[in-house]
Order: sequence, then C-alpha cells, then structure tokens
Amino acid sequence: ISLKTQELYAIVFVTRYLDLVTDYISLYNTLMKLIFLGSSFSIVWYIRRHKIVRRSYDKEHDTFRHYFLILPCLLLALLIHHKFTVKEVMWTFSLYLEAVAILPQLVLLQKTRNIDNLTGQYVFLLGGYRTLYILNWIYRYFTEPHFVHWI
Repeated sequence: ISLKTQELYAIVFVTRYLDLVTDYISLYNTLMKLIFLGSSFSIVWYIRRHKIVRRSYDKEHDTFRHYFLILPCLLLALLIHHKFTVKEVMWTFSLYLEAVAILPQLVLLQKTRNIDNLTGQYVFLLGGYRTLYILNWIYRYFTEPHFVHWI
C-alpha cells in the first residue's frame, strides 16, 4: 500500500472535516468524521512507525512525488469554488485532492507489477467508494429541489 496515497487521504479528510470545530450536525455525522480521520492517521502512523508494518512497506517503489499534487489542487480550489471562505475553499480543495490521491498507489502498482488480492481489493474498493459518491450526488440532484453543486 502506498504511504503517499494514505497521506493524501489524511489531508483530504482534515480539510474536508473542518466543520467539526464549527458546526454540529449529528452524533452519527461527528463519529463518522472522527473515524475517517482516526483511521487515516493511524494507517499513516502504522506504515511509518510500527515495527512490523514498517518492514513490509516498499519505500523503494513508492516514489511518486505526491506533494506536487497538493499545490495545483489548492490553486484550483482558490480559483473555482462555491464561496470564498476558508471552510468552503478547503472543502473544494479536498474534493480536488481526493480525485488524484489514488495516483501514488497506481504508480506503485505499476512499478512493482505485483498486485496481491488485498491490494487489488483495496484499489477496487476505492473506486467503488468514488462510484457510490457520484451516485449519491446524482440521486440528490433528482430528489432534492435546487440541489446543484457543480464542483
């Protein structure tokens, strides 16, 4: 698994869930956001620091320069957003970054050419998550009046 993809997802969730400190929606919403944040950061910690997991990480092949994805996504979020507020721009940034966060994982798989079942299922489920996300937006467009979010 690519550490760099996991780091990008941690950034995605931190910037997307800034409303945790300003707005309360529901207990379920808060808990799910905390689970996404906690699991993302724990995966990064395990890959970097855990004795056993760290040994299985393929640092030689995980060479994608993922920091080069962050600045273009931030600039795009500053240019194309719904409203120019910190929370809205960061939410937009998180959407743009999430769209490209899988790239380090795909490059790692291409370099190693070794796709075991667990890694293949991981990539498949990431794609499935995005598919369900898109279906959610389509459903909301047709069922909620005036629901249009072009970003």
